Amino acid sequence: MTARIGVVTFPGSLDDGDAARAVRIAGGEPVRLWHGDAALHGVDAVVLPGGFSYGDYLRCGAIARFAPVMETIVDAARGGLPVLGICNGFQILCEAHLLPGALTRNQHLHFRNRDQLLRVEATGTAWTNTYQPGQEILIPVKNGEGCYVADTATLDRLEGEGQVVARYLGGNPNASQRDIAAITNSAGNVVGIMPHPEHAVEALTGPSLDGLGFFTSVLKHLVGAPA
Repeated sequence: MTARIGVVTFPGSLDDGDAARAVRIAGGEPVRLWHGDAALHGVDAVVLPGGFSYGDYLRCGAIARFAPVMETIVDAARGGLPVLGICNGFQILCEAHLLPGALTRNQHLHFRNRDQLLRVEATGTAWTNTYQPGQEILIPVKNGEGCYVADTATLDRLEGEGQVVARYLGGNPNASQRDIAAITNSAGNVVGIMPHPEHAVEALTGPSLDGLGFFTSVLKHLVGAPA
C-alpha cells in the first residue's frame, strides 16, 4: 500500500501545498490535516510545513504548539511516528519540545531568501536515509527567524550523538550556532530543518532535485518499519 503522509495546515501556513506535492512526487499519498482536528486519520508520517502559523504572534510556533492536532502529533512522535518540521514547522517542533533549542531572529535582522548549499551529516534518520554522509545538497532557504540557538551542553550533545542532520555551507544565512541547518531527536524519527526541501523536487521550479530525498527517505523508512 502507498504510504499516507499527513501535511498539517495551520492558519498562516504557506507551504503546505508544496509539501503535499513533494510527497506525491516522491510516491506517497498526501493527506491534508487541519490544525483544529486532533485526528491524524491513519497517516504513517507527518509534515509540519513552512509559513507563518497564527501570524507568528508571541513567537514563531508558540501558538501552533497548542493546536489540537499538535497534541496528537506530540504523543505519536514520542511513540515513533516520523515527523518532519520545515522552517516554521521546525520552530513548532522546538516549541513543542520534540526538539531541543530554539529558532530566533536572524542576527543581521534581515529576511533571507536564496538557494543554500548544505552538507548532510546524519543519514540514519527516517527523513535522510537516502542521502550519503557528507553529501552536499542545494535547496532554498527563506526565513527571518531561522537562527538556531541552544546552550553549549545541548550543542555538544547534538554533535556528540550525531543529531546534527545538516549544516550550512558557503555562508550561514542567519548566524545559526555551529552552522546548524537541521537536527533530529535521539530516536531519529523527528527532524527539523530550516531550509525548504519541498521547493527542490522538480527541475522546472527548483534549483535542484536535492530536496526530494527527504520525502523518498521516509517512504523507504516506512517500508522497512515493523507492521
